[in-house]
Parts: sequence; structure tokens; C-alpha cells
Amino acid sequence: MSGILDTVNLRTQMVGQNRLELLLFGLETNQRYGINVFKVREVLQCPELTEVPRQTTAIKGMAHIRGETIPVLDLSEAIGRHPIPDEDLSKTFLIVAEYNRRTLAFMVRKVDRILNTQWDQIMAPPKEIGTENYLTAVFEYEGKLVEILDVEQILADLYPMPTDVSDEVATSEVRARAREHHVLIVDDSAVARNQMQRSLEDLGVKVSVANNGRQALSLLKGLLDKDISVEKLFLMVISDIEMPEMDGYTLTSMIREDQRMSGLHVVLHTSLSGGFNVSMVKKVGADGFLAKFNPNELAGVVVNRIRQVEQG
Repeated sequence: MSGILDTVNLRTQMVGQNRLELLLFGLETNQRYGINVFKVREVLQCPELTEVPRQTTAIKGMAHIRGETIPVLDLSEAIGRHPIPDEDLSKTFLIVAEYNRRTLAFMVRKVDRILNTQWDQIMAPPKEIGTENYLTAVFEYEGKLVEILDVEQILADLYPMPTDVSDEVATSEVRARAREHHVLIVDDSAVARNQMQRSLEDLGVKVSVANNGRQALSLLKGLLDKDISVEKLFLMVISDIEMPEMDGYTLTSMIREDQRMSGLHVVLHTSLSGGFNVSMVKKVGADGFLAKFNPNELAGVVVNRIRQVEQG
């Protein structure tokens, strides 16, 4: 355990093409869960918490960590499982993570190990389980399935975010011009796709969606095989970075390697934090980077691209 606690911060500085490092952890059962190491700031034993008035009991309180006051979320209770009893809090661990510009700590029963794998080894959840769940991906490890939780969905349920674009960004003139354009959104999180789609449709653009990089690449190549120019069809592609089967870095690289769509405008977005994202954006040839999710900033990126296209 001490090795994990000491090295998480160092491991978060590593990034590679279609590569994924998962921190494995457990909740109230023997089921293993995983979280992308790049989202993790640190792991520590749960300190004494400060109670706060709250609408949901899943928020256990506030932890004071390295000069910050951070909300602590009982991850087991947040996904509908049994909550961790108050008398057991001192025996738990906190995974301090950053999502969508928000720092919070997930309370878990145990932290297992860091596992190095590839995004193409990660699978989307079976369609048969439906959409009313908190799974974003699964993969097999040591003969059992490890579940990767859709943290964006969990946080959206706890902290609903507005998706309307302000009139200052989306003026009537901008909305009229936006109706002539089409954007492809790529994201494995259903809540993230829906948030972006609602915001961009509020702006006025037509939106198509894909669940991961492999699906998006298949869609683009299918259009090309029908002699449809995707550079003319789509104003831009806005893709998540961390996705099962094919991540956003690899998708961008594949787009740039295909001469038929090498000029397609690609913006990568992510809930991750850190300067390494910007350097990787440049390395794979993406045209921009966007920290998600803010409806006005998302719309602003699209509006700027519309102006670029109209100016030739």
C-alpha cells in the first residue's frame, strides 16, 4: 500500500499513445473498480472529516488536505450501494481526483494496485445492461471483470450543470450562421455527450455523436468510402481523450495519417488537469484543447471555428 501512496503523483506524469494506467480499488464488495491514474492527484488514508449540512448523505464531509478544503464523497453510496458506516471512516482511503475543474475526494474501502494496460483492451459495457447505470467501461483482469465508473455521470447527478449558452456568446446572428454547420462529438460518457449536444444544439449547429475513437474513425471512413468529404461535412470534431477501444490521441493521429481527412479540424477535450495534455495535443496534431465542461467555452470554440471558415 505504501508504494501506491508514494508513487501515484509520479505515475500521473506519464502519458502514451492509447495507453492507460488504472488505479484499482474496492468498495463494499469484492468487485474491483478502476479509475484513470491521470485523474488522480493522490491517495491517502481518510483524515478526520468536518461535517457539513448536506442534501445527500453520500457527501460525508470536508477534508482539509494540503491547504485545501475538499468535499469527500462516499463512492459506494453514490452509486447506490451500502454506505460506509461512520465508525469505519478512519479505516478508509481517499482518492483525491480532479474532474471538470472540480477537486474532490472519493472515499473507498481499499486501494489495490496500479495496472498498466491499453485503451484497446477496454470494452464498452454490454448493451444488455441498459443505460441506467454508472458504468463507462469494463475490462478483464485475472479472470474477472474490472468496472470503470462513469464519474461524470455520478457528479452530474450530485451537481447538475447548466447547458444553456449565454446570449452574449450565442447572439441571434451567431445562431443563424451556426445552423449551416455540423459538429461531430466523440465521448464515451453518455452524460458528457448529452451535455455537449444540448449546448451545441442550443447554439444552433447540427450534431452527430460517437461513443469512442474507434466508432468515430469508422464513421468518418465510411463517409469517405462513399466519396463524401468529411472536411466539408463537419465543421470540426470535438473528441474526449480517455475512451475505451481507441482514445482521442490515437483518433487524432489516425485522422492526420489519412490524406483524405488530414485537414479535418480536431479539438480534444478532457476532464483531466495538467500541462501534459497541451503538449500531447500538439504532438498528435490536434488543433486545440478544451477543458470540459463549460457551455460558453464549448460554444466559443465552435463560434471561433465558424469565423475561421467564413474568413477562408
